[in-house]
Amino acid sequence: MYFLMFISALGAGSLLPFYSEVALVTFLDDGNPMLLWLLATVGNTLGAALNWGIGRYLIHFENRSWFPFKPEKLHRAQHWFQRYGVWSLLLAWVPVVGDPLTFVAGVMRVNLGLFLLLTAIGKGLRYLVVIVLYFNLI
Repeated sequence: MYFLMFISALGAGSLLPFYSEVALVTFLDDGNPMLLWLLATVGNTLGAALNWGIGRYLIHFENRSWFPFKPEKLHRAQHWFQRYGVWSLLLAWVPVVGDPLTFVAGVMRVNLGLFLLLTAIGKGLRYLVVIVLYFNLI
């Protein structure tokens, strides 16, 4: 169960179409909520770090058909990032904009340590909200 939580969160944090909140809610009744929160946060943050690495080191392949972002989506994320700066990484958990945002952070060569800190805070808070809502609504 814990390994599956980590893998689900890792996939959800990357460019892959995963939804780790479903796994988290599924495991909450039988698992340790704090450990599940930690694994989800770490996994999702590492998934985002993969996006950062792709942006940092593979941007020169942006014209290839296999490249993960369409130019208009990438430009929208760059505009957002330039407007709000590194603090926008606190919103890296938001669906649709989160993955391009973490990718753009790599393109713009954001310090990896700062990237990990801000991304982990945002993602950790999101999972905490899911856990609190779950236990207050059941």
